[in-house]
Parts: sequence; structure tokens; C-alpha cells
Amino acid sequence: QRETSNDKTAKTNSSKVTETSSSQKNQSATKNLSDACKPLKKRNRASAAESSTLAFSKSSSPSASLTENEISDGQGDERSESPYESADESQTEVSISSKKSERGAGTKKEYVCQLCEKTGDLLLCEGLCYRAFHVSCLGLSGRPAGKFICSECVHTCFVCKERKADVKRCVVSHCGKFYHEACVKKFHLTVFENRGFRCPLHSCLSCHVSNPSHPRISKGRKMMRCVRCPVAYHAGDVCIAAGCAVIASNSIVCTNHFTAMKGKSHHAHVNVSWCFVCSKGGSLLCCESCPAAFHPDCLNIEMPDGSWYCNDCRAGKKLHFQDIIWVKLGNYRWWPAEVCHPKNVPPNIQKMKHEIGEFPVFFFGSKDYYWTHQARVFPYMEGDRGSRYQGIKGIGKVFKNALQEAEARFREIKLQREAKETQESERKPPPYKHIKVNKPCGKVQIYTADISEIPKCNCKPTDENPCGFDSECLNRMLMYECHPQVCPAGERCQNQCFTKRQYPETKIIKTDGKGWGLVAKRDIKKGEFVNEYVGELIDEEECMARIKYAHENDITHFYMLTIDKDRIIDAGPKGNYSRFMNHSCQPNCETLKWTVNGDTRVGLFAVCDIPAGTELTFNYNLDCLGNEKTVCKCGAPNCSGFLGDRPKASNKSGEFYGNSSANASEEKGKKTKKRTRRRRTKNEGKKESEDDCFRCGDGGQLVLCDRKSCTKAYHLSCLGLVKRPFGKWECPWHHCDVCGKPSVSFCHFCPNSFCKEHQDGTVLNSTLNGQLCCSEHVLGVDSVETQKTEKPRKKLNKLKPKRKQRNRWMRAECK
Repeated sequence: QRETSNDKTAKTNSSKVTETSSSQKNQSATKNLSDACKPLKKRNRASAAESSTLAFSKSSSPSASLTENEISDGQGDERSESPYESADESQTEVSISSKKSERGAGTKKEYVCQLCEKTGDLLLCEGLCYRAFHVSCLGLSGRPAGKFICSECVHTCFVCKERKADVKRCVVSHCGKFYHEACVKKFHLTVFENRGFRCPLHSCLSCHVSNPSHPRISKGRKMMRCVRCPVAYHAGDVCIAAGCAVIASNSIVCTNHFTAMKGKSHHAHVNVSWCFVCSKGGSLLCCESCPAAFHPDCLNIEMPDGSWYCNDCRAGKKLHFQDIIWVKLGNYRWWPAEVCHPKNVPPNIQKMKHEIGEFPVFFFGSKDYYWTHQARVFPYMEGDRGSRYQGIKGIGKVFKNALQEAEARFREIKLQREAKETQESERKPPPYKHIKVNKPCGKVQIYTADISEIPKCNCKPTDENPCGFDSECLNRMLMYECHPQVCPAGERCQNQCFTKRQYPETKIIKTDGKGWGLVAKRDIKKGEFVNEYVGELIDEEECMARIKYAHENDITHFYMLTIDKDRIIDAGPKGNYSRFMNHSCQPNCETLKWTVNGDTRVGLFAVCDIPAGTELTFNYNLDCLGNEKTVCKCGAPNCSGFLGDRPKASNKSGEFYGNSSANASEEKGKKTKKRTRRRRTKNEGKKESEDDCFRCGDGGQLVLCDRKSCTKAYHLSCLGLVKRPFGKWECPWHHCDVCGKPSVSFCHFCPNSFCKEHQDGTVLNSTLNGQLCCSEHVLGVDSVETQKTEKPRKKLNKLKPKRKQRNRWMRAECK
């Protein structure tokens, strides 16, 4: 039963009297009590609020309800938890109750319905608003089972536009967009992090399409974001897709929201009647977004069911201003044109009615303008000739002139864009992420030794330069870095350059003809530690995958350096200043493997005295695969001419940074080459390896036989190998299939071969020009002739890459 106000007043007065008399009698005890409570942790208001909330939740239903319409406001007491509390419990309770009455802390929060503004049996929202409602005001027949969230706390997915409770917010501050996780995963630009995801509105779609690994995708100029979908571009005509409607300084409506109007023929979608790969007709697979069409066999896929989109459309590739395109308008043939910015066309063209997603084009030859959209245009490629029926009169003559104008304009724009890219690249180095130590990727690990396994040197802290360069430190001699907890020299140890990153000051410069380089800002002594080569630690499989990606995207710069058979440093996406050091056949630095805390790391050390302002270089020792070589531009007097070749030996008195034995061996090799060259006949020339695998007949990345007279090439998978063999390697054609001895009989249709002992009965003489073949090919004369005269058929699940794609990759070898 509740107490009346009179009872409360009487109780309060009595408590005051009790408190006064008690304090007078026990003044010394109270002083001791307060002193004892000072260092103890007091119970805060939050704890009291928790206790009241828990008490409420126990008496309520699973969905939060307010039967009594009252909840404590969380104003708790601050009673001490000292051991003296139980001794004077009644006194403390009376004291606290009187204090709460005096300051009004005992008031309770009363909830009202946010719709009818009345009290009663309320339902509390468990979202962010914490508002209360009557069940009847919400239009519900009963209390909802489980968690209740009001409509204002349920957000709409920015992709599917559905209001559900399982949406998540983008982690970028001031973004405010919510997505279903399944919806946002459909976009390539979504970046998932530990605490959530970053939505595509913070990355430029055009930059991602041109170079997905470029750091400028989410940096640089301000973003222009679509207000209807998660698409964003960098501000400016370079990145924004043609056809976007600019509605504010940072807001657009992108071309994805184009709506074809009924009754307008120029809004209808049209596809070409030939395959974009083989340029032949037939049964074609047509893209639903652009005019592209393909044979399913040319793409090595089956005919899909339903709608299908080409790779460019799925990636979000759009047309930009000043692009040269082919346009289909009315009954005219595909005509060359240029995409124009609306502000650069005549006023009467600007006033023409057009929809979002349409852009004006300028037709070559006829000098006309018109508004069109992506479904009726495709990019012009260098060498396109258009229709074969050009004619010399009427429309044929105009079309011929249009082709000439389009070709000239295409070259002009290409030169302008290349000059702009060159200017930007010369202005600052290419972007990368600066790191201080190696970062392992995938299954690669960084080894750490137990402190008991780390070698201990004999240096003393009293030495002049303990563990220094001129000292007799055993660890330094064996290229081990001292550990600070093991070295006797302690803090005076001078053999911790890797851990302390004791690099001389350097700066990045633009060199003549060699791109960016690194120069020393102070004098560097011979043998001094210059820098550590750091980057991402990857394995052979990841290395090959990155090389393949680089070939497909015309990336020609590689920063890979091999540590051992299982680990490779790739300083391309991440690294430090050492990644800017250029190659030289006469370098002033060298790479050395040091053991630091049980792990192998690569350091760059000076091989001579380097004055300030000198460019820092080292020999890449490139390992190349293929016939083509990269020209060396180091300008050294002993330059080999190509990266990866041994530098030329000098007959002059000039001093090189190699030892005398190396020069002697080079001289000996040079003399041997001269003698070999004199024995060659006129018909002999430079060895050219085959472009197709000798076992399966397909092209791609191939391993070449190192025997001088052999031109055979193989896939690693066809050889049953996972990693490319190092050193001099001879193909299986030169070894007997039975015993492995040198072969004397060879099959001319596959790598099978046999020695003199096992050749009987295994190799037969065919009737085709007297060539030998093994028993696997003896199916008749016709079959043998067919295998000789025709190349093996390509497999349907592989595309034959261009030859240059297997000849350009290279990786530096740390020795």
C-alpha cells in the first residue's frame, strides 16, 4: 500500500532527528568512516540505473512495455562500500532517504504515447528513439512478439529501397546511407572492413574501371554522387560519364536512370549484327545495355538464360566527353561521331528535349548534332573502317570523309590524353601506400625466432663502437642483426639498423629517361646501410596471378624481389623509398640478405663512397621469361644493353664495382662466344622459340627450353610443375621417357623420346617426309599428315593470349 504525504513528512522529520543525535554521539566514528571510504570506488549513477532497468525488464513482457508508466530516471545513491557500512546500516539508510528528498532526486520519468499524448499501457521502441506508443494507436491488434522498433527507426536500403530492420549504415562519417549487406555486395567498389563496410559512394567508378588497383579511386578531387543509387565520380569532365544530369555542385543523377520513352524510335535499344571478337555473324549473344554482341564460343561460355550483360557494362564502364564512337541513328549505317559536352554544342541543340542519360554527339562528315544514349553507341577503335560499301558518290562519299575525320580526331585526342598523363606523372610520383616493414599476404608468414635461439656477439658496452661497422662483431660478420635483449652492448649496440630504421636521408627525383629515382641528401660511406627493401610478402602463386593481371591491364612496371623459394617481396602497391631505386649495370648499392629476429630481410648497402646528390642504384638481376628483353637505360660504360644480361667486361683501366674473378670469367666467356660464332654456318641465326606449347598446342605463359638448338616451349601444368624451374633447364624431349638418358629418337608430334636402348618398337617411321612419330600417333597415314599440317585445336575453356603477354614479365632476384 502506498504511503500518504503526511506519513512521508513525519518519517522525514524523524529521520532528521535521528541523524542529528547520532552524529553528535558518534562524531569520531563518522570521521573514521569517511576516511576509510576515500580510496574506495563509489557506486555511480549508471549502476543504479541498471538495477532499476533490470527490475523493470523482469516484470515486463518480452516486448518492452510500460504498465505503470513510470521508470526511475537513474538517479542512484552514492553509498560507500566500506566494511563499516553494515555496522551502521539503519543510520545510513535514513541519511540517504533524507538527501534524496531534499534534492528531488527521487522523481520518476513518466512516459506518454507519442501519437495521442496520453498515458496508459505503453509499448517502448527499442530502436534509437526510445519513444512509447499505445498498441491501439499503432494500429496493432496485440503486442508484437520479440523486439519492437518504430517506423522512424527503420531505414530504407539505398539500393533496393525496401524498409527493413536488417540494414546497416556505411561506416564513413557524414554518409548516412543504409544498405542490406546482400545489396551492397553486388557493387565492386564496396570495401568491407572489420567494423563494417564503406559504400561505393566514396570511390570514383571511372577510375576503378580504368585501373582497379589505383589509389586515386577514393582520393583526389571531390566526389559527385548520384542521389538515386550508389554511383560516384570525381568532379570534372574527365571522370563524369556522359549523360549524367548535374543537379548541384556535388550531386548528380547518373546514366543508369535513363528511361526509354514509348513512341521515340531513337530511344530503342539496338545491337550490332556481328561478333565483337571474330567480326562474323551468326547466332549472337547480345548485351541488354549496349550494342555489343558475341558468339558464346568466342567467350567460352554457354548461352545463358534470361538477360545478359557484357563485361564492360557489368563493370560500370561508361562513355566520356570527347570519346570517338559509332552511332546508329534511324535507317543510316553505323556512323562515326564524337561525344560532346552540352555546353559546347549550338544553343538550338542544347534546347532540344532530352532525357537523363542522353548526350549530344557530333557526326563526322555531315557536321550534324543529335542526342543519343548508351544503348545505341559503342566505342571507336583504332583501325575501324566501318561498312565495306562506301562508294564515291552521295552518302558513300560523305561516309568516306567521315572515316578520315574520325581517324584524325581519334589520334589527336589520344595524343592530348597521353600528354596530360605524362604531365601528371612528371608532377609527382605514382601513388602507393608507404609502409615501414614487410606486410604478409595470404598464407605467407613472417618468422620470429625464440629469444634463446638468437646468436649473441662478444662485443662490450665499453668498446669504442660496439657492434659497429669497423668492429669485430660476429653477428655483423655473419649478417645477423643484434637483438636489444641479447646483445651485451645494450643500448650502445650499432648493429640494429633494420629494427631502428637508421636510413640516410634521401629524396625522390625525376630522372632523364628513367622515370623516378632516389638520390642521397648526404654523403654515404662504403658499406653503410642505405635502406631496407620492403613491400607485401607473397608466394609464387600470388606472384603469377599479379603478373597475369598486369599483362591483362598493360602494367609494365614490376617491383618484385625474391627472398627465397616460398616468399617474394612486391613493393608495387605498398613499399618505402627503396622502390624508387633504378637499375644500373654499374650500381653503387647492392642487396644483401640479413637475419633479423629469426626472419630473412633484404637490405641495400653502399658498395662505394656515394657523395650527396648522387642517384642510388642497384643491379636488379632480372629473371626474364620469353624472347623479348627490356632495354637498359642506365648509361653506365659497361651497360649490357638489356635488363637481365651480364654487364660487359671492361678492357680499360676504369674500375668497376665487380671483383676481378667475375671480370675474368666474363672475358673467358667472351672468348668462348667468339670461337663459337666462327663455327656457325650462314643458315644459323638467333634462336626463336615457338609460341605454342609442344604438348597441348595452346599459347600463354610458357617455359622455354635452354638448349641452344631446341625451340620447344611448354606450360607449367603440361610439365606437371607448380613453380617455374630455376637455372638451366632442358625439356623432356631430350631425355628418354623410360630411363632418363639422353635421347636419340624423337617423336615430331609430342615430347616423347627414347634412348638407343629403348628406341626399338617405340618409334616408327611414318610416311610423311620420313619423320618419326611414337606409337600414340600411328593411326594411319592420313591422321599423321593431319597432325603435321594442322595445328592442334584450341580448347574451349581457354583463350589464346597474345605473344607479348608472355614475354614481358620479369622479377628481380636477390642474391
